[in-house]
Amino acid sequence: MRYPVESFTAAERAVLEPHFTNLDRPVFCLVNLPETVKGALFARYSRYRGTLRRLFLDEFAADLPDAPRPFDGAEGERAARLYENVFIGYGDDSIAQVGGAHVACEWASNVLTKILQRGRLAAYLEQSTRYIPYDRAIEETGGYRYYSDTELGADYSEAMDELFSIYSRSLEEVQAWAAARWPRDQGQPEKAWRSSIRAKALDLLRGLLPASTLSHVGIYASGQAYEGLLLRLAASPLPEARAFGELMLGELQQVMPSFVARVDRPDRGGDWVEHLRERRRATERAVARLGLDRRTGEAVPSVELVHVDGTEDDLLAATLYESAGTSETEIRRRIGALDPIERAELIGKLAGERRNRRHRPGRGWEALRYRFEIVSDYGGFRDLQRHRMLTCQWQRLGPELGAGIPDEVREAGAGDGYERALEISRREFERLERAGMAEAAPYALCLGYRIRYVLDLNAREAMHLCELRSGREGHPTYRAVAQAMHERIATVHPAVAAAMRHVDSSTEPRLERILSEIRTHRKRVAAAHTADAPPGVSSLG
Repeated sequence: MRYPVESFTAAERAVLEPHFTNLDRPVFCLVNLPETVKGALFARYSRYRGTLRRLFLDEFAADLPDAPRPFDGAEGERAARLYENVFIGYGDDSIAQVGGAHVACEWASNVLTKILQRGRLAAYLEQSTRYIPYDRAIEETGGYRYYSDTELGADYSEAMDELFSIYSRSLEEVQAWAAARWPRDQGQPEKAWRSSIRAKALDLLRGLLPASTLSHVGIYASGQAYEGLLLRLAASPLPEARAFGELMLGELQQVMPSFVARVDRPDRGGDWVEHLRERRRATERAVARLGLDRRTGEAVPSVELVHVDGTEDDLLAATLYESAGTSETEIRRRIGALDPIERAELIGKLAGERRNRRHRPGRGWEALRYRFEIVSDYGGFRDLQRHRMLTCQWQRLGPELGAGIPDEVREAGAGDGYERALEISRREFERLERAGMAEAAPYALCLGYRIRYVLDLNAREAMHLCELRSGREGHPTYRAVAQAMHERIATVHPAVAAAMRHVDSSTEPRLERILSEIRTHRKRVAAAHTADAPPGVSSLG
């Protein structure tokens, strides 16, 4: 695995060393910083083009108090002994659920980011292809931002370079087209308008980027969650994942060694990793024996509701249960006496007025479950996979389900280049497969190629996903998926769908990010005005 190594001056190293467990590797922990600063760093990460350590120097270091002494380990012998005594004495490692760490994983491919973000019990922030252009070379290497390994060969590098070259040329074309298509209205802040024009172009061209595109991921998790992640990485057939797992273990051993002590023990972590590998091999053998290994499917996007658990009566019974003083059987009997109109009205009343999408119903809504099978482009899947309060399973990315070219890209005159990129991508995928590198082949595929996956979620999470992802500022791919999911729910549970009142069902082409950029601009102006106001003078007066 090859990755860029950032260089720092002696003065910069002196500022960084107390706060980062290393300055020359792509995986590192944040230490000796207030929790709010670590959170703010990760929050800013998603829209910052550079690395986390450079972000810290550019935007955070000057506002911190004098630097503490260099980090020399956060866990002493006494703390380690106490942890071991608790674990041995009680046989319960739940203590590892209440100790956490912030870890940055930089220069990770878009294939690896999905493995990193698979665990439910963690928080993730990833550098966004919706805000960051990938049209320039990495300063440290002089090459474009894609995963590279000598074993992948010169043909792979040539194909990836050409994909990024097409992306870079197309970005200029599409931005010019978008600026003409949505000229700035009088009164719109110019910076907000320009940002929304760039975001529109980045949205439309995201499908050109290959899955090898490098990203940065910030993770906050408990010791227990990191243990599970490290074991999954160690068992992965992907060399990049195993390499990152080894790097992450080394960093976590510096800050929370007791919580990850079992990972590299042959009788504990080693045995667990072998179990994961054998489970995967058994599944692959069963798939082959049943003749399910041939990759098939109609090359069109789709959203299918394949299974439903529960009825609207189940939702009502579960919602009323905690406030009732009788058995669930009696609750159901009373509900059964209501006519359909009364039931629908009751569901609406129990969901509440819901003045915004953050006003959600209670846990009674978890009595219903929906299982959707979806075919969408890989870029949209990346966003939907990050929802952790659901079960997401996905098949291997390949070219069999095809890829689409956005109509607006063709309108902008960049359709031919987009189509050529898809073909280059497909040919390189097939070459890698023929060369016996099936695990690495998805690196070559553009994010515009489609993948088949399942989202299994309860009604409460469905409300959250459908309302959030259908929002007018969202990417067109996942907006379409969220809207289709809502439509499918309405066919089986109309009152549930009606309570999802913040779903945006509009489909007309538009400048998606303009309202958000204007709001951000106004907040910045207001904050600057407040900061400049003399003491005791209201910034609103």
